[in-house]
Amino acid sequence: MISVKTAKELELMRHAGRISARALALGGKAVKPGVTTAQIDKIIYDYILSEGAKPNFLHYGGFPASACISVNDVVIHGIPDDTVIREGDIVSIDTGAVYQGYHGDNAATFAAGKISEEAQKLMDVTKESLQRGLAAAVAGARIGDIGHAVQTFVEANGFSVVRDYVGHGIGTDMHEDPEVPNFGTPGRGPRLVPGMVLAIEPMVNAGKPPVRQMPDGWTVRTRDGSLSAHFEYTVAITAKGPVILTDPE
Repeated sequence: MISVKTAKELELMRHAGRISARALALGGKAVKPGVTTAQIDKIIYDYILSEGAKPNFLHYGGFPASACISVNDVVIHGIPDDTVIREGDIVSIDTGAVYQGYHGDNAATFAAGKISEEAQKLMDVTKESLQRGLAAAVAGARIGDIGHAVQTFVEANGFSVVRDYVGHGIGTDMHEDPEVPNFGTPGRGPRLVPGMVLAIEPMVNAGKPPVRQMPDGWTVRTRDGSLSAHFEYTVAITAKGPVILTDPE
């Protein structure tokens, strides 16, 4: 069932989103050669708690950390540990906060030092595909319009979208209806109405779409070993257009 939020609920979600966005920015600033993914996770954890919120990823389904930190060919759900970030790595951070029962969720991919041209293009295309998806998230449109906007832009640039994992609705639960794929057919799927809140999150591979889950039950890698990038906003559908709730300001 797709929930429609009230103005009061949207304001609480905006606050949760702001904390989430600032936590993500702090994590991104810490992405440097020589830093471990666990150190970045601790920065995110400490900040979210300092704002009177809780990291919504921590213990979610048994996940052991406050952020998913995914390096190079890890698509999503990388578990922070003693992995040392190296020059040329790309590092995707996905995190969020729950504030007074409402969730924020966002992600971005960051460069560690100087990266390859392919890695930079992958990051740029993935980030822009999120903007394309955002622009399609207008009242009266359908979920398929968002996925189509993401998919066509990504594929026109020679990359591929992950099919096994998708975006989602969000509110008092981190994952709500509807699913928001990064592929689709225009005019198909649930219609967007004011008050819906979606986590739009392109996951883009430099190679082919297939992925594989690792034995830890969380880490997801590209099957062909290619690089992957991930960007995400929590977005409210309004009569005046989409509003990014995970805005640090």
